[in-house]
Amino acid sequence: GQDEVRKAYESLYNLVGQKDYFIVTTATDARIFDAPFDEKRITAPCGNINWFQCQKACTKDIWERDEIQDGRCPHCGAVLISNTIQAESYIEEGYLPQWKVYQEWLAKTLNRKLLIFELGVGFRTPTVIRWPFEKLVFFNRSAHMYRVNRKFYQIAGEIKERAVPVEGDSLEFVCNLREKIEN
Repeated sequence: GQDEVRKAYESLYNLVGQKDYFIVTTATDARIFDAPFDEKRITAPCGNINWFQCQKACTKDIWERDEIQDGRCPHCGAVLISNTIQAESYIEEGYLPQWKVYQEWLAKTLNRKLLIFELGVGFRTPTVIRWPFEKLVFFNRSAHMYRVNRKFYQIAGEIKERAVPVEGDSLEFVCNLREKIEN
Protein backbone atom coordinates (compact mmCIF):
# COMPACT_ATOMS: atom_id res chain seq x y z
CA GLY A 1 0.00 0.00 0.00
CA GLN A 2 0.84 3.68 0.22
CA ASP A 3 2.71 3.32 3.53
CA GLU A 4 4.83 0.48 2.17
CA VAL A 5 5.84 2.52 -0.88
CA ARG A 6 6.61 5.58 1.27
CA LYS A 7 8.73 3.46 3.63
CA ALA A 8 10.62 1.91 0.69
CA TYR A 9 11.35 5.33 -0.83
CA GLU A 10 12.57 6.61 2.53
CA SER A 11 14.78 3.54 2.95
CA LEU A 12 16.18 3.97 -0.54
CA TYR A 13 16.81 7.66 0.12
CA ASN A 14 18.65 6.83 3.35
CA LEU A 15 20.86 4.44 1.35
CA VAL A 16 21.70 6.79 -1.52
CA GLY A 17 20.79 10.30 -0.40
CA GLN A 18 24.38 11.45 0.21
CA LYS A 19 25.82 9.63 -2.82
CA ASP A 20 25.92 10.65 -6.47
CA TYR A 21 22.69 8.99 -7.66
CA PHE A 22 20.10 9.23 -10.39
CA ILE A 23 16.64 7.67 -10.49
CA VAL A 24 14.95 6.50 -13.68
CA THR A 25 11.35 5.54 -13.01
CA THR A 26 8.62 4.14 -15.22
CA ALA A 27 6.07 4.58 -12.43
CA THR A 28 3.57 7.24 -13.45
CA ASP A 29 1.97 7.71 -10.01
CA ALA A 30 4.38 10.58 -9.12
CA ARG A 31 4.88 9.24 -5.57
CA ILE A 32 8.66 9.38 -6.07
CA PHE A 33 8.32 13.18 -6.10
CA ASP A 34 6.81 13.07 -2.60
CA ALA A 35 9.90 11.26 -1.30
CA PRO A 36 12.93 13.22 -0.06
CA PHE A 37 14.93 12.70 -3.29
CA ASP A 38 16.27 15.69 -5.20
CA GLU A 39 13.89 16.18 -8.15
CA LYS A 40 16.89 17.22 -10.27
CA ARG A 41 18.11 13.61 -9.92
CA ILE A 42 14.90 11.94 -11.16
CA THR A 43 13.66 11.30 -14.68
CA ALA A 44 10.25 9.84 -15.44
CA PRO A 45 10.22 8.96 -19.16
CA CYS A 46 6.73 7.44 -18.96
CA GLY A 47 5.35 10.72 -17.59
CA ASN A 48 3.48 11.24 -14.35
CA ILE A 49 0.03 12.13 -13.12
CA ASN A 50 1.15 15.57 -11.85
CA TRP A 51 1.74 16.78 -15.42
CA PHE A 52 -1.04 17.42 -17.91
CA GLN A 53 -1.33 17.57 -21.67
CA CYS A 54 -4.01 18.32 -24.22
CA GLN A 55 -6.14 15.22 -24.83
CA LYS A 56 -6.03 16.00 -28.57
CA ALA A 57 -2.25 16.67 -28.43
CA CYS A 58 -2.75 19.93 -30.34
CA THR A 59 0.39 21.29 -28.66
CA LYS A 60 3.58 19.91 -27.15
CA ASP A 61 2.94 22.06 -24.04
CA ILE A 62 2.81 20.35 -20.65
CA TRP A 63 1.21 21.88 -17.56
CA GLU A 64 1.60 21.15 -13.88
CA ARG A 65 -1.35 20.29 -11.64
CA ASP A 66 -3.48 23.41 -10.90
CA GLU A 67 -1.61 25.48 -13.49
CA ILE A 68 -4.69 25.61 -15.74
CA GLN A 69 -7.71 26.25 -13.53
CA ASP A 70 -10.52 25.06 -15.81
CA GLY A 71 -8.72 21.86 -16.87
CA ARG A 72 -8.99 22.74 -20.56
CA CYS A 73 -6.29 23.20 -23.18
CA PRO A 74 -5.68 26.95 -23.59
CA HIS A 75 -5.01 26.36 -27.32
CA CYS A 76 -8.01 24.26 -28.47
CA GLY A 77 -10.27 23.87 -25.43
CA ALA A 78 -9.94 20.07 -25.22
CA VAL A 79 -9.83 18.41 -21.80
CA LEU A 80 -6.42 18.16 -20.15
CA ILE A 81 -5.35 14.60 -19.27
CA SER A 82 -2.43 13.14 -17.34
CA ASN A 83 0.81 13.28 -19.30
CA THR A 84 1.64 9.57 -19.12
CA ILE A 85 2.27 6.77 -21.60
CA GLN A 86 -1.36 5.74 -21.01
CA ALA A 87 -2.44 8.82 -23.01
CA GLU A 88 -3.53 8.01 -26.55
CA SER A 89 -1.05 10.58 -27.89
CA TYR A 90 1.63 10.82 -25.19
CA ILE A 91 3.58 14.08 -25.36
CA GLU A 92 7.17 13.06 -24.55
CA GLU A 93 8.48 16.61 -24.30
CA GLY A 94 7.56 16.74 -20.61
CA TYR A 95 10.32 14.39 -19.52
CA LEU A 96 12.98 15.25 -22.12
CA PRO A 97 14.78 18.00 -20.14
CA GLN A 98 15.38 15.62 -17.21
CA TRP A 99 16.27 12.78 -19.60
CA LYS A 100 19.03 15.01 -21.00
CA VAL A 101 20.31 15.67 -17.45
CA TYR A 102 20.28 11.91 -16.82
CA GLN A 103 22.21 11.21 -20.04
CA GLU A 104 24.84 13.77 -19.03
CA TRP A 105 25.11 12.22 -15.56
CA LEU A 106 25.36 8.77 -17.10
CA ALA A 107 28.18 9.80 -19.42
CA LYS A 108 30.26 10.69 -16.34
CA THR A 109 29.85 7.16 -14.90
CA LEU A 110 31.72 5.34 -17.67
CA ASN A 111 34.59 3.28 -16.21
CA ARG A 112 33.64 4.44 -12.71
CA LYS A 113 32.09 2.38 -9.95
CA LEU A 114 28.37 2.27 -10.50
CA LEU A 115 25.80 0.36 -8.47
CA ILE A 116 22.47 -0.15 -10.21
CA PHE A 117 19.29 -1.18 -8.42
CA GLU A 118 16.71 -2.30 -10.96
CA LEU A 119 13.60 -2.60 -8.84
CA GLY A 120 10.44 -4.28 -10.11
CA VAL A 121 11.09 -3.65 -13.81
CA GLY A 122 9.26 -5.98 -16.15
CA PHE A 123 8.72 -6.00 -19.89
CA ARG A 124 6.02 -3.35 -20.37
CA THR A 125 8.69 -0.81 -21.41
CA PRO A 126 11.97 -2.79 -21.61
CA THR A 127 13.69 -0.16 -23.75
CA VAL A 128 13.47 2.43 -20.95
CA ILE A 129 15.25 0.67 -18.07
CA ARG A 130 15.72 -3.08 -18.45
CA TRP A 131 17.75 -3.30 -21.66
CA PRO A 132 19.68 -0.03 -21.18
CA PHE A 133 20.74 -1.12 -17.67
CA GLU A 134 21.97 -4.47 -19.00
CA LYS A 135 23.93 -2.58 -21.64
CA LEU A 136 25.39 -0.27 -18.98
CA VAL A 137 26.64 -3.20 -16.92
CA PHE A 138 27.97 -4.93 -20.03
CA PHE A 139 30.05 -1.93 -21.18
CA ASN A 140 31.06 -0.49 -17.80
CA ARG A 141 33.30 -3.14 -16.23
CA SER A 142 33.09 -1.26 -12.91
CA ALA A 143 29.30 -1.47 -12.77
CA HIS A 144 27.30 -3.90 -10.67
CA MET A 145 23.57 -4.45 -10.69
CA TYR A 146 20.85 -5.95 -8.54
CA ARG A 147 17.78 -6.96 -10.55
CA VAL A 148 14.87 -7.41 -8.15
CA ASN A 149 11.61 -8.77 -9.51
CA ARG A 150 9.05 -11.37 -8.49
CA LYS A 151 8.91 -12.90 -11.97
CA PHE A 152 11.52 -11.37 -14.26
CA TYR A 153 14.69 -11.44 -12.13
CA GLN A 154 16.83 -13.38 -14.61
CA ILE A 155 20.20 -11.99 -15.70
CA ALA A 156 21.69 -12.12 -19.19
CA GLY A 157 24.70 -14.45 -19.38
CA GLU A 158 27.06 -11.70 -20.57
CA ILE A 159 26.72 -9.77 -17.30
CA LYS A 160 26.15 -12.53 -14.74
CA GLU A 161 29.51 -11.91 -13.00
CA ARG A 162 28.49 -8.34 -12.21
CA ALA A 163 24.75 -8.71 -11.69
CA VAL A 164 22.75 -10.33 -8.92
CA PRO A 165 19.28 -11.73 -9.66
CA VAL A 166 16.90 -11.36 -6.74
CA GLU A 167 13.56 -13.14 -6.93
CA GLY A 168 11.24 -11.12 -4.75
CA ASP A 169 9.34 -7.96 -4.01
CA SER A 170 11.28 -4.76 -4.67
CA LEU A 171 9.69 -2.87 -1.77
CA GLU A 172 10.68 -5.61 0.70
CA PHE A 173 14.16 -5.79 -0.83
CA VAL A 174 14.82 -2.07 -0.32
CA CYS A 175 13.51 -2.08 3.24
CA ASN A 176 15.46 -5.24 4.15
CA LEU A 177 18.64 -3.96 2.52
CA ARG A 178 18.59 -0.89 4.71
CA GLU A 179 18.12 -3.05 7.83
CA LYS A 180 21.08 -5.24 6.82
CA ILE A 181 23.34 -2.23 6.28
CA GLU A 182 22.35 -0.64 9.60
CA ASN A 183 23.03 -3.87 11.58
